[in-house]
Amino acid sequence: MIPHPSLGPGAVENLSRARGDLRMGVPVALVGDGGGVLAAAVETLDPARLAALQALGAPELALTARRAETLKARAYDGDLARIEVPPGTDAGWLRALADPADDLRVPMKGPLRSLREGSAALHRAAILLAKSARLLPAALLVRVPDAFALAAANGLTLLRLDEIAPELARLSPMDEVVSARLPMAAAGAGRVHIFRPEDGGDEHYAIEVGRPDRTLPVLARLHSACFTGDVLGSLKCDCGPQLHAALAQMGEEGAGVLLYLNQEGRGIGLANKMRAYSLQDQGFDTVEANHRLGFEDDERDFRIGAAILRQMGFSDVRLLTNNPRKVAMLESSGLKVVERVPLKVGRTAENAAYLATKAAKSGHLL
Repeated sequence: MIPHPSLGPGAVENLSRARGDLRMGVPVALVGDGGGVLAAAVETLDPARLAALQALGAPELALTARRAETLKARAYDGDLARIEVPPGTDAGWLRALADPADDLRVPMKGPLRSLREGSAALHRAAILLAKSARLLPAALLVRVPDAFALAAANGLTLLRLDEIAPELARLSPMDEVVSARLPMAAAGAGRVHIFRPEDGGDEHYAIEVGRPDRTLPVLARLHSACFTGDVLGSLKCDCGPQLHAALAQMGEEGAGVLLYLNQEGRGIGLANKMRAYSLQDQGFDTVEANHRLGFEDDERDFRIGAAILRQMGFSDVRLLTNNPRKVAMLESSGLKVVERVPLKVGRTAENAAYLATKAAKSGHLL
């Protein structure tokens, strides 16, 4: 049968497929830097697929420098460490290196031998893929002589590094799918807009309160989804009170836009956020917990908020935030922040230490 290039997936579609594959424990093929590998997410790798990968060659474990620091492994590549995996290693050992749940109970997992020869480009791409799939940032890679043939023979998604690297770095364009009127407690006149990224990622929402004048600075809030705070009323954070206080202030002023961005847990996803909460129960603060998991302090991308505001016709904003990073990100994305409007609500006995850490380590103005 004659192939039709316009019917097949391009780099963006293949990236979306690869994320789904990794979440289901299926390896993907990565090609670049003169070679090819099969890469699997450690979190979802089962014993059968691990054995199949080991039969192809000597696996290498890719971890972020943050996780490597906890494990006392050398990160010769700067932002990541490539760890030699001994023959016969089982999936449990790999998972223990990726997941800090048992770090305090079983602190010694080495000695670990870090690799330093050759390029780490494919390892870096594998970690970014795992992160974007909301999995633990750890990947197992096996070098193979012909990744193209192996992928074709086994129905695996194949990614070319030169094609996907720009896509992993850029912000996917977003299309407004629909908007509809929604009367709310904050304001009788309201409208919800749904934005969908073209790369198959999470949708984001813009809640328009009243009818904001596009020629004036709009009162705006970039609110990251927080299931535990927004829905369950968690006392561990101030997210729920911030959400409702922002809407209330917009209602009082008669106009505003609240962007509800699906970047749960500072961009690491709800499952990893719960892992961080478990680590906090062991005595680590919110930043330390993220680092032990292998993430940065904050993995969110506020360019999303800037893109939505611009698409809605706004150029100047009065930003409801205590986070100077949001101000800087919006301004670097072409929006003018004419005023930072503080939003200091929701302090409780349970979240006092969390708020203190945000101020001391993340620069929040509290």
